[in-house]
Amino acid sequence: MLLPRLWLGKDCSSTPLRLSFEFSNFKPCNFKYYCIPDCDMVRRGFIKSPPPISNTRMRIRELLPDIFLGDHFPGFLNSITDVPGVSVSTQDITSYDKTVNTGVTCIIPREDWYHKACYAGLFSFNGLGEMTGTHNVAESGLLHTPIVLTGSFGIGAAHQGILEYGVRTIDRKFMALPVAAETYDGYLHDCASFAVTPKHVVEGLQKANSGEAVEEGNKGGGCGMICHGFKGGNGSSSRLVQIPHSDETFTVACMVQANYGSMDGLRIAGVPVGRILAAETERDKKRKKAKEDLEKAKEEKDGSIIVIIATDAPLLPHQLTRIAKRATVGLSRVGGVGYNMSGDIFLAFSTAKEISINQSRPAEGVFISAVHRVEAVEDSALSWLFEGTADCVEEAIYNCLCMAETMEGLDGHKVEALPLQRVKEIMQEYGKSQMG
Repeated sequence: MLLPRLWLGKDCSSTPLRLSFEFSNFKPCNFKYYCIPDCDMVRRGFIKSPPPISNTRMRIRELLPDIFLGDHFPGFLNSITDVPGVSVSTQDITSYDKTVNTGVTCIIPREDWYHKACYAGLFSFNGLGEMTGTHNVAESGLLHTPIVLTGSFGIGAAHQGILEYGVRTIDRKFMALPVAAETYDGYLHDCASFAVTPKHVVEGLQKANSGEAVEEGNKGGGCGMICHGFKGGNGSSSRLVQIPHSDETFTVACMVQANYGSMDGLRIAGVPVGRILAAETERDKKRKKAKEDLEKAKEEKDGSIIVIIATDAPLLPHQLTRIAKRATVGLSRVGGVGYNMSGDIFLAFSTAKEISINQSRPAEGVFISAVHRVEAVEDSALSWLFEGTADCVEEAIYNCLCMAETMEGLDGHKVEALPLQRVKEIMQEYGKSQMG
């Protein structure tokens, strides 16, 4: 065997992987799935992100400045709000007794989302979750509603909140099929409290902001979520994708609400970080007990991940469906496999074209058909947008894990944050091992 100790799943040797390579020009700053001798290729996909929101937590590029996360540069904010017109807000809903840990994340695709729809597409990688309004999106290929992400028991309130917002701010005759999605936060949050109300959603939609990076970690709908055995929640990232042999550069970005996966499965840039951390946890009685309790709970009801992808590239609905499918590639790089009880649902939309809908008809009651002239990226150029999508979904999940903070919640359950310093040490150790 070429690599007899290579880890390719749970059923192989428990001995940590230590590989040696003989690249004369290789530098230990590249942690991809394979080695690239020229470090400049790594740096092509690296720019500094904005300062971290938390003093104690940081995003993946701040933790590992030389990590390879694709050939495409992030946008200025490295956030879904890099796509012009996209607005986001987060609201946390918590209680002093630590039993309530939930919230709402509101995403508005454009300012006049009701009259000027976006083309959209969706993909259900594993459908044991809920995203309302998807039948309408699949049928029409249009998104003309805000998107709200929350916990499983908040889905009804989120749906009603969008309707209330429309009635109050647009028209009392407002009618839409709202898009509201959920992941399950019942390990850290008392779902029976029904803490999310339509009022939270109305307020969230009112304060959505397009000029700032979205809050990550224990924020909004991601407040009570768990990812790969560590505290999870919100994460975001973006890519500037230049189409080769053209002057066109497009932004593709995503927002994730991550609440899935096992500790053992976590990989960062191909390194089995979670497997190493899980082995270390086994040697600590207190942490081992917490891990076992969480794993038992997840056997009964595993988590999910919702991915919302935005782009300013002119794409048709069937192309956006293809874009949505590529979220699976980014998810798999981190260790997501779509477990049976996981709801993994992805939606992609484009802000490039304003599709007029819900407009008043002529006074005479005669319907006049209109022809929409639409530009679209050629299918042959989609591969680079596929790359950008996969890369930003991967990074968004890392950002979620890196920014999330330790939380103690319902019934004394405690979920630790990903130990950043230890992650940095593990990645450095693997870099040295690759040097031989």
